[in-house]
Amino acid sequence: MKLAIISDTHDNVPNLEKALNWMNKNNIEQIVHCGDLCTPSILIKTLAPGFSGTIHMVFGNVEDRDLLPKVVADFQNVKHYGDVGEIDIGGKKIAVVHFPEKAKQLARSGKFDLVFYGHTHVPWEEVIGKARVINPGTLAGLFAKATFAVYNTDTGSLELKILEKL
Repeated sequence: MKLAIISDTHDNVPNLEKALNWMNKNNIEQIVHCGDLCTPSILIKTLAPGFSGTIHMVFGNVEDRDLLPKVVADFQNVKHYGDVGEIDIGGKKIAVVHFPEKAKQLARSGKFDLVFYGHTHVPWEEVIGKARVINPGTLAGLFAKATFAVYNTDTGSLELKILEKL
């Protein structure tokens, strides 16, 4: 199964639309969003209606913590986990957070195969213990090129996608 890992969207609708268009054409089955979606309107108008698969989300440091969970409840295909998501996708135990230090802590726990995080806006991959720790960068393109990652649970392959090259 192929899943897209995105983070730090920061209300950039054109970038999100371009990424969703690519994901829909390339058989992405699920999206994991590592926080900083920003306003709930981007979920209502773009993300949820633009993708039919499951969308997993956690809080970043700029979301409305009261309003976003209420909005998520209106969508069957969106799951919000609060600050930390623990999910199983394609037989892989995955933790999702926004902050890098929390990601490293989760990786050191030994409970996860994969740990996804955002916040830094810089794509990154490292191995801590048995966990692959992955930051897909910033989909908004703030302070770095707009990027997201694609992970294949069947093969273990990871690809960084640079939005301007799609």
